[in-house]
Amino acid sequence: MFATMSRYLPRVCADAAPERPDYRPRPPRAPGYLIEPPQDFDRTGKFYMGREISDVMGWRAADWLERPERLDEERTDLLVQALNLQPGMVIADIGAGTGYLSRLMSPAVKPHGKIIAVDVQGMMVNRIGRLARENGFDNIEAVRCREHDAQLPPAVVDMAVMLDVYHELSFPFEMLASIVRATKPGGQIVFVEFKEEDPDIPIKPLHKMSEARVRREAAVHRLKWERTIDHLPWQHVVVFRRPA
Repeated sequence: MFATMSRYLPRVCADAAPERPDYRPRPPRAPGYLIEPPQDFDRTGKFYMGREISDVMGWRAADWLERPERLDEERTDLLVQALNLQPGMVIADIGAGTGYLSRLMSPAVKPHGKIIAVDVQGMMVNRIGRLARENGFDNIEAVRCREHDAQLPPAVVDMAVMLDVYHELSFPFEMLASIVRATKPGGQIVFVEFKEEDPDIPIKPLHKMSEARVRREAAVHRLKWERTIDHLPWQHVVVFRRPA
């Protein structure tokens, strides 16, 4: 009898495995990185999926992020409208810099929502907190991340937004994987990138990304493309959902 039962036991276990409450799909495989000697002083020589990763805008360029003409050049007001933020949402502003976008989004998620402004540079994190306090934004929380990890708990945010950030990530695979983990199932992950397709946009080529490139790199993490918003003057907004 035991011999007979053993013939069927492997099949039963194999069929039942996906139904276990602790079952998790296999994580995506990292494509890896290629390192070459930089071709210029402002090049990194580090490639991911055939794309050269750009250098990082440091805290010394913080004033450029706060320039008065930014609203007209990038129409960040239209960006916030397009995100369709709702009261009570928890939003992660990844690579928040000075917290410029965090402050624009803050009123839309009140009274009970909050913005988690994440940056890898301590000087930027300090500035985020200071500007939020000085301007009365009490629902902005500043968090310092690592180059490869957003340092957020699992499944806590309804939406993660990267404004002109993803192309600068030193470890895009690892960082995006951590962002996916921090996003609730069914939540949104939004890439806002300067349009590589438009040569007239006055931004260095390494700081631009095409929509096709964004979608290709997001697909590694099994994100579901939802829509692309193209009516901003300089950037496209590519919206994905984390599968439920």
